Amino acid sequence: MQTIGIIGGMGWESSLHYYEQLNRGVEDRLGGLHSARTVMSSVEFAEVSALQAEERWDEIAEILARSARGVEAAGADFLLLATTAFHRVADQVADAVDIPLLHLADVLAASIEEKGLTTVGLLGTSFTMGRQFFSDRLGSHGLKVVVPHPERHADLNRIIYDELVHGHVVNASRKRVVSVIDELWDAGAQGVVLGCAELEMLVHQADAELPLFGSSALHVAAALDRALA
Repeated sequence: MQTIGIIGGMGWESSLHYYEQLNRGVEDRLGGLHSARTVMSSVEFAEVSALQAEERWDEIAEILARSARGVEAAGADFLLLATTAFHRVADQVADAVDIPLLHLADVLAASIEEKGLTTVGLLGTSFTMGRQFFSDRLGSHGLKVVVPHPERHADLNRIIYDELVHGHVVNASRKRVVSVIDELWDAGAQGVVLGCAELEMLVHQADAELPLFGSSALHVAAALDRALA
């Protein structure tokens, strides 16, 4: 079994979700007392969020690259960024180490393509939805990406940052997100990417008519495929 390196803390609820899924996944696949071999470096969310707000991406890249080098030195065979928004600097992080980085957008694209879909909606933070770095990476696989109307971005950001990153799952917010998924359906989406691990705490496949692609669930599954190959 290979050792999975994780850069987390963005926020810690997302990292907890990753860690739990990795270990449950190994237990499901191998049985017995098996668990995942992992090394995690958790950054300080307030620090990197403040830098993000000021567009100081070189500094963010160095913080995450330093974490990546530490994870590599601790014995990781490959690397995950347990975040979507901070994949903005994924290439810089990958360049800082000699182990491969399993890019979330590539994993999602492979799953979407397996279902024969060509157009997907993207939900996430206002930064992820409002910038092109993640949509472009999905688009490099031949996918068309649609995002909610800009007037929905602030509401989704509030749900993520004021509720979900603190572990608060609110039913009214679930209904709100489902209504946005329906709007993406009307805009031509054939499926929807939950491009923020915390959203997987709130919205499940039973809540939506369209296929949902959970970012952390698929990232974890791909990591387990690699680690157990």
